[in-house]
Amino acid sequence: MIRFYCDYAEGAHPAILDKLAQTNFEQTEGYGEDRFCRQAREMILAQCQAPGAEVHFLMGGTQANLTVIAAALRPHQGVVATDTAHISGHETGAIEACGHKVLTVPNHDGKLSARQVEQLWCAHQEDPTREHTVKPGMVYISNPTELGTLYSLKELEELSATCRTRGLLLYLDGARLGYGLAAADNTLSLPDIARLCDVFYIGGTKQGALFGEAVVITNSRLKEDFRYLIKQRGGMLAKGRLLGEQFLALFEDGLYLRLARHADEMADILRDGLEQAGCPLMVKSCTNLIFAVLPDKALGKLGEKYSFSYYQRVDEEHCAVRFCTSWATTREQVEAFSRDILQETR
Repeated sequence: MIRFYCDYAEGAHPAILDKLAQTNFEQTEGYGEDRFCRQAREMILAQCQAPGAEVHFLMGGTQANLTVIAAALRPHQGVVATDTAHISGHETGAIEACGHKVLTVPNHDGKLSARQVEQLWCAHQEDPTREHTVKPGMVYISNPTELGTLYSLKELEELSATCRTRGLLLYLDGARLGYGLAAADNTLSLPDIARLCDVFYIGGTKQGALFGEAVVITNSRLKEDFRYLIKQRGGMLAKGRLLGEQFLALFEDGLYLRLARHADEMADILRDGLEQAGCPLMVKSCTNLIFAVLPDKALGKLGEKYSFSYYQRVDEEHCAVRFCTSWATTREQVEAFSRDILQETR
């Protein structure tokens, strides 16, 4: 079975495994206070050009999201997100379980606009019964989005300006951030994100690490007691060194973006194969996520050899499905799929 179902089906890049093996018997402090975590923090902050920020390593994306949101919001506040956002549909109500409502608005190719945020904020302020409703306190976006699309520098600048004008915190989920930064149509950089967001995270789990995410906090308001919340929310690893070592390996010589660029390039080959087979794409994207419309008659046969995920029914004879390449996807795998999809759609 060739898996295009997700970008974390493999274990970890060999450079990470080598780093862990080489340092295995070194004794260090626990809970992320070791020299590896310190070095990784310094490296990340240098690349973000944000010397005053803080970096915290957490186990996974859900822990990062619920910890950041819990740190940012007061009990009566909620977080604004699109209806396709990860916190809206794929985290088992983790945010709501912490006592905060996710305030959803319709997505536009997976994205949230500054205008939508302004409209939602104004509608709440103008509501004479607003004290009986959840107050917006934070805006959540992901880049790439759940549909694989990207925010442009202009779009992020507009969102940031609106959030700062209205006193809302801006949080960027970067579970697949590298795949976005390496994309051919990307206009953002790490320094841009650090400058425009109050907090964001750099994903490791989906980008070559065994596990782990690096949360970068630029807003001083969120820094106080953040480690208490990491511990309370189950995101603090006793052997925290394992997180620091992995991010060191990813960032030491540009490995992070090289792995991401490879995945994006493999996705481009897959896109070309789908389009040549007459399978339309739902959204335009240059990242590692592809949403394509396939005929039902081809899905059964392809499913015997390839793994991908159902997205939605399009009509009586077609479904939209998601394909996802990873840092470890090979050219042979995507070329084999391209040949097979062409055969099955003739």
